[in-house]
Amino acid sequence: MDSLSPTPRTAISRGRNRAVGDRALLHAFLEEALLAHLGVIAGDHPVVLPTAFGVDFDGPDSGGTLYLHGSVAAGWLAKALGRDVCVTITELDGLVAGRSSFHHSMNYRSAVVIGAARLVDDPVERERALAAIVDHMIPGRWATLRPSTRKELAATAVLAVPLAEASMKQRSGGPVDEPEDIAAGVWGGHIPLSRRAAAPVPDGDCVGQAPADVADRAATLGSASGLLEVQRP
Repeated sequence: MDSLSPTPRTAISRGRNRAVGDRALLHAFLEEALLAHLGVIAGDHPVVLPTAFGVDFDGPDSGGTLYLHGSVAAGWLAKALGRDVCVTITELDGLVAGRSSFHHSMNYRSAVVIGAARLVDDPVERERALAAIVDHMIPGRWATLRPSTRKELAATAVLAVPLAEASMKQRSGGPVDEPEDIAAGVWGGHIPLSRRAAAPVPDGDCVGQAPADVADRAATLGSASGLLEVQRP
């Protein structure tokens, strides 16, 4: 499956010039982004919740699987299972200063995924999903950790949402201003934004330097600014 928006629910109707039609670009974006928001109908009102996520592009669902981390005690969980949910993932890349209020904007990359949420209860898939979520935050971290306890697994919920029905938009560059506003000499442009990691901060029980997986992740996230130097073990 190489294209996006296979159904009218995720077809982009406004700002089509910013639509991304290549599924490979969606996959690359999901590998970079860190935070998802899950939208569900909880009884008589909608709820949107931030959550960690992981992706298995070869997962059991068509087009890959998006895994979301949650708690079995969450009141919204039962409302989401077996029903369509909406997951959004966004990275803010800049603030656009137009020459009029109408043309102020933001530079961004954003994906919307709609699909039926299912609870991951198969032990093999569940472990693979939890590993994907942990390694999405810090690549290679899962292999360094002790196995999860039965108590921890009993308290943790993992939802799977298929990536088959998705759309993505992105914007970059400066404002699209009116010719008369440009001629008036008002400044226009954009302020680039990027994530920046600081050096890892050990808690009070740590001994020694940050391990390679943590140090490498901090260095990777901080490399765009050129301001971070992380001492590796």
